[in-house]
Amino acid sequence: MTTNTDSGGLRARGRETVLAAVRGLVLALVALPVSVLCFVLAAVSVALIPIGVGIVTTPWVLDGVRNVADVRRRLAFEWCGVRIRSAYRELPADANPWARTFGMLRDPQVGRDVLWLLVDMTAGFTTALLPAVLLFYPFEGFAVAAGLWRVLTDGGTYWYGFVPVSGQPTALGAGATGAVLLVAAWYLCPALLTAHFRLTRAVLDPGKGELVERVRVLTETRKDAVDTSAAELRRIERDLHDGAQARLVAMGMDLGTIEMLLDKDPERARRLLAQTRQASVEALGELRDLVRGIHPPVLAERGLGDAVRALALRLPVPTEVAVELPGRADAPVESAAYFAVSEVLTNAVKHSGADRIWVDLHHVKEGGGMLRISVTDHGRGGAAVGAGSGLAGVERRLGTFDGVLAVSSPAGGPTMVTMEIPCALS
Repeated sequence: MTTNTDSGGLRARGRETVLAAVRGLVLALVALPVSVLCFVLAAVSVALIPIGVGIVTTPWVLDGVRNVADVRRRLAFEWCGVRIRSAYRELPADANPWARTFGMLRDPQVGRDVLWLLVDMTAGFTTALLPAVLLFYPFEGFAVAAGLWRVLTDGGTYWYGFVPVSGQPTALGAGATGAVLLVAAWYLCPALLTAHFRLTRAVLDPGKGELVERVRVLTETRKDAVDTSAAELRRIERDLHDGAQARLVAMGMDLGTIEMLLDKDPERARRLLAQTRQASVEALGELRDLVRGIHPPVLAERGLGDAVRALALRLPVPTEVAVELPGRADAPVESAAYFAVSEVLTNAVKHSGADRIWVDLHHVKEGGGMLRISVTDHGRGGAAVGAGSGLAGVERRLGTFDGVLAVSSPAGGPTMVTMEIPCALS
């Protein structure tokens, strides 16, 4: 029983060794040309961006690079159990070529893919080829020991590795060297193939650094959210103090005056009553505006889609709104999205010079759910996210919910602002 078990283990080890060598050879012979081709195409496509051709070709080429990297990730797990994660940024499905190109170029994972192509051409090729060399090269040593060196050198010196073969004793030394290499291959071939995939993982895997960066960004956005909330509370307090509260105090004083004038000067009392009634109307209007600025009633009652439609109706520029939301997000998410859209539309009206604006709101279910909003205009372009701009505030607002903002606005237009907030709909 023990003999059968041992022989079964030896056969399994032999199959594993041969399989690792064959797989490494396939990787070396197939992957090297593919990596070289992908890298050349990517470099040429990016170089053609200034003349416009690269805007069209770069997304296609980088998608191809991603597919090649995904195949290597799958082989790493299936062949050696090496898991290689990916962290590609999602791009809007309806993004124009300009936004898609630069969105992909700014993606750190895409940068890792391209860097991996360089590594795969050099160190990756070597580590993939080593198992095959280590397994098959010893058989040349055996052939040399059998006399092949006489045929190859016509009586001269034949080098097998570091062994100079010029006679039968040294030929036997070459055979012994081959035997040592074959024993080493028996134990090392699977480990060498695993080392190849671990090298791939070292380049392609996002690693802890990206997680640390994500925590840093989330910490900053949470701090911005706290600061924004504090500033919003101060604004509400100031508006109440300077607006509605001041009117209510004045109304109380007027009512006191009216009380004294009722018997002495009824006509003047009636005039003051009319003024007080008008002041109450104005105070109520200010309170409604203040409440609308905190949380618009239509948003609470009818949801984000109708709230954005109502917002568009108040704009001086014709605005088309397309909504595809099969449910409602949480109230904080809806509020953040509403005010983000409001700020983007305000910027478009003030600065773009466009005669029409399009707003699209829809929800995608992939990846746990994503609320995706795009605002497009055919204005003069040139919008950018920078310090002091309204878009920077929108980016901070979305960052509170781990959302992202993408702006495509070449000179001369069009401008597309895309906002994404991870969320599920009820």
